[in-house]
Amino acid sequence: MTVVPAENISLAQHCTLGVGGAARYFFEAREEAAVCEAIEWAAARRLDVHVLGDGSNLVVADEGVDGLVLKIAVRGVSARADGETIAVTARAGEPWDAFVGFTVARKWAGLECLSGIPGLVGATPVQNVGAYGQQVSDTVTHVRVLDRRSGQIALLAPQECAFAYRDSALKRGNRDRYVVLAVSFRLVADGAPTLRYEELARHLDWRGIRSPSLADVRASVLDIRRSKSMVLDPGDENGRSCGSFFLNPIVSADHLRTLEQEGRLDSAAPRWPEPDGRLKLSAAWLIERAGFRRGQRDGAVGLSSRHALAIVCHAGARSRDVVAFARRVQGVVADRFGLWLEPEPDFWGAVGLERRVSELVAPPDRSPG
Repeated sequence: MTVVPAENISLAQHCTLGVGGAARYFFEAREEAAVCEAIEWAAARRLDVHVLGDGSNLVVADEGVDGLVLKIAVRGVSARADGETIAVTARAGEPWDAFVGFTVARKWAGLECLSGIPGLVGATPVQNVGAYGQQVSDTVTHVRVLDRRSGQIALLAPQECAFAYRDSALKRGNRDRYVVLAVSFRLVADGAPTLRYEELARHLDWRGIRSPSLADVRASVLDIRRSKSMVLDPGDENGRSCGSFFLNPIVSADHLRTLEQEGRLDSAAPRWPEPDGRLKLSAAWLIERAGFRRGQRDGAVGLSSRHALAIVCHAGARSRDVVAFARRVQGVVADRFGLWLEPEPDFWGAVGLERRVSELVAPPDRSPG
């Protein structure tokens, strides 16, 4: 097999935001061996490698990116029974929602609340994706990766992945070390669905469903997400987004109490307890209470008309417009509530955008609490 990358390929067509410049080199790997060869090809030329999935959580600089963009397109699903559980492995290039649908159709419980999330399987442990009371770390047994440092393929156990809220060791400190090739899960055969999320329970009740099946839960999750433009739909006016742009802030009880005593936050602010004793706040609530409204636009970029957490691109939008609007939202929320909203997407590209991103993630004069 010989790796022959294409040159100067527009990345806007590979990202759900639909903005961004070109990749100097672009290669789509459909086999594990091709992934390994592409990494070697780039290393021999001292090129940076940017691993691309479905582009649903990505902002690419208008100037494009140098080096090699490696699109992972390795497909396949395998499963075996193990007592009352099912050990199932999906290759990194499998579309995530189709994979969730595959497990629900077979009555394997554990992923049903994660229906409708865009992207590929390989991205899910990196981001530790979660929604409606589930996250992938609940069921991941190991992640198959190419270790670029050693050149070997390895299996990472959950503790090695160090999963956290929308985070993992694969994202934090080892983003450039590992390339995810496959993810394995342990699901429950004929298991009961997860019903921890109030909005989901209300939707099922509205449908008149008292004892929901996995399929019932999946259908409700898809309905809810669709009502918020959180399911990819080319006909949706809010379709050019990367979903939730900001993470929900997580603060200590003491810090929250201080914000309330200072009059920055009132008791009506939604909050949910975390396992470590801290509290998760609603970024969408903060954005709207800071004065932003759904559908608000600043030129070709604005908020979704259905969800305050989604930044949406319209005709003529550029990446720099997305970053400028995000900075504006962060600044207003920080001034009003004393809380800094961290962006959720990845950012690729030229120094100009990277400098803005470093300021987004680590503002010099404000603490995330």
